[in-house]
Amino acid sequence: MATTAMADPSAAAAPTDGGATTTTTSSNGGPIFVDTQHDDMVHDAQLDYYGCKLATSSSDRTVKIYDVAGSSYTHTATLQGHEGPVWEVSWAHPKFGVVLASCSFDGSVLIHRESRPHDWTLLHGARNLHESSVNGVAFAPHEFGLIAAAASSDGRVSFLTHRDDDSWGVEYVRDNALGVNSVSWSPYIVSSSGDEGDGGDATPTTPRLRLVTGGCDNRIRFYAKSPATGQWEEETTPIETSSLSHSDWVRDVAWAPAVVPGIDVVASCSEDKSVLVWTQKADEGEGGEPGPWKPTLLHTFEEPVWRLSWSVTGNILAVSSGDSTVTLWKAGLDGTWSQVDTVDDVGATGGAGGAGVAPQPGAPPIQQPQGY
Repeated sequence: MATTAMADPSAAAAPTDGGATTTTTSSNGGPIFVDTQHDDMVHDAQLDYYGCKLATSSSDRTVKIYDVAGSSYTHTATLQGHEGPVWEVSWAHPKFGVVLASCSFDGSVLIHRESRPHDWTLLHGARNLHESSVNGVAFAPHEFGLIAAAASSDGRVSFLTHRDDDSWGVEYVRDNALGVNSVSWSPYIVSSSGDEGDGGDATPTTPRLRLVTGGCDNRIRFYAKSPATGQWEEETTPIETSSLSHSDWVRDVAWAPAVVPGIDVVASCSEDKSVLVWTQKADEGEGGEPGPWKPTLLHTFEEPVWRLSWSVTGNILAVSSGDSTVTLWKAGLDGTWSQVDTVDDVGATGGAGGAGVAPQPGAPPIQQPQGY
């Protein structure tokens, strides 16, 4: 059984819903096949900030950690504590130490820390955080502090915030009744207001916590934390869906790193086999407000699309689909997306001891699990 990952630290490990082998890319460009020794399907594989540690999560209820160096890897730890399949993992920024969050079908989010080399402890156990499966977890940009968001099949998104006294606060927003599959944070952006062209000084604006969610109601939604009230609120900026929209569950969303000032880019993928790229331009709306989110069709695949991951430069998108491949896409100057590379899943062909890729995650559909 196999899953595929990219060892380039510019991108998360490329995702498939497979078994016990993960593929990374070595510094010389060749693939590394990591035999994870998981006892069940592997649902996620993520590299840390430096691309030196790989974390994998599985239906065997564990998270495994590996040190990756050059063309070799070493299994260093197995993290336990979940009571159900572990759908997703997320590394925190290294300014907080070696910290990893995991989410599970058991409704919990566990945050682990490597206190000493290869010695992991449970930093925080948010058990029964949700009433149903927690399908996605992601840490916010480190400039905002140690904050994690989690998406759940109970229709809510939760926010775990580490406080100065070492306690953790929890906030919730209600997204949609059918369930939430994924979350992705906006990058930390310091923008300017004021007319520099008239000789005036531009005034930096305070960055805001923003994120996008993908739901089982076939929609994406945007949320921001209000600086006035301190509460999470759904953004009212229009999302244009008259010409293009998803017709099935949105399985993953990915907010691109900031590349062009004043332009935000978000990718979404769905069981309807499509990937859409949404673009918002600042000051395009009325009264200088941000303009609407406008979709562009990246591609329609032959199978459902499970996961997405941007390169650190924000110009290449990795797409993991149900045909057991990871494809890399890049936009041209005219805005048209083209495929630039393909990474085949070793497990789909039985290589490296693989037994194939599972077409569907292990949880029953009624729980609306992470389809990774």
